[in-house]
Amino acid sequence: MTNAIRVHDTGDADVMKWEAVEVGNPGPGEARIKQSAAGLNYIDVYFRSGLYAGPPLPLTIGMEAAGVVESVGDGVSNVKVGDRVTYNMVMGAYAEERVIPAERLVALPDAISDETAAAMMLKGTTAWYLIRQIHKVKAGETILIHAASGGVGLIVCQWAKHLGATVIGTVGTDAKAELAKAHGCDHSIVYTRDNFKEQLLEITKGEKVPVVYDSVGKDTYMDSLDCLAPRGTLVLFGAASGPVPPFDLALLGAKGSLFITRPSLANYTGTREDLEAASNELFDVVKSGAVKIEVNQTYALKDAPQAHKDLEGRRTTGSTVFTI
Repeated sequence: MTNAIRVHDTGDADVMKWEAVEVGNPGPGEARIKQSAAGLNYIDVYFRSGLYAGPPLPLTIGMEAAGVVESVGDGVSNVKVGDRVTYNMVMGAYAEERVIPAERLVALPDAISDETAAAMMLKGTTAWYLIRQIHKVKAGETILIHAASGGVGLIVCQWAKHLGATVIGTVGTDAKAELAKAHGCDHSIVYTRDNFKEQLLEITKGEKVPVVYDSVGKDTYMDSLDCLAPRGTLVLFGAASGPVPPFDLALLGAKGSLFITRPSLANYTGTREDLEAASNELFDVVKSGAVKIEVNQTYALKDAPQAHKDLEGRRTTGSTVFTI
């Protein structure tokens, strides 16, 4: 027997329970892995709370982890027993051991630790599709990223700065503003004190930006639209304040023929080719030192309820990792 966090009914953080579970042998195309670290992400909150519809209950949440391959099923050739591996976007990461489709596993370079991998795979590949796929950030342009001191935000700030962009970020406190600035954010706006739309226009001397990356949602999306230059793109990739309500799409034309997208990481790393491309680019910028992964909170996996409370209470910065 092994242990995992199980959710029998969706709800607040206390619905998560530390329980013994059975883990079977891998079938064809599968691998069994012993995990050493798992990442915490806001998508875990969405599935735990019921905002996102998940598999039938009871379920084990969690979308990224790292560990060692213990056994493989028939037909598996991309990994072997003893390999250090990592993955993202395969629910079930809050577990000591698990069986997983082998095609979703990526071999870890020696230079990247298990803890770093668990902290960065989902957030780092999210940053990849935001700035390398949806809107390819170029040298000389200015971008706006909300929640700049969060796990995705810190990676986007560093990576976009590495690409030559000027980065404007919103944060909730002065301490978070300093953290974002230390990781490539040129201008940090404390949204709890200042109107970020007005501050952005002051920073840019009235110029609007080609892209806004918004993981906050309901509280920010209308002002985010007003920060966009004509034909600019609003990328809604989260809903920390709640989902965006329905609105008249004619507004997009009135505000400058704007684009709006609500992407999913699963659609950008769903194929083996895309997963490898995303992982390789991410590994390269991390190994080079251009992007540093900040693990600012660590919890034992059995303490997942407290970790969720801290995340939802906005008491975390950077990445949070569960040790297993």
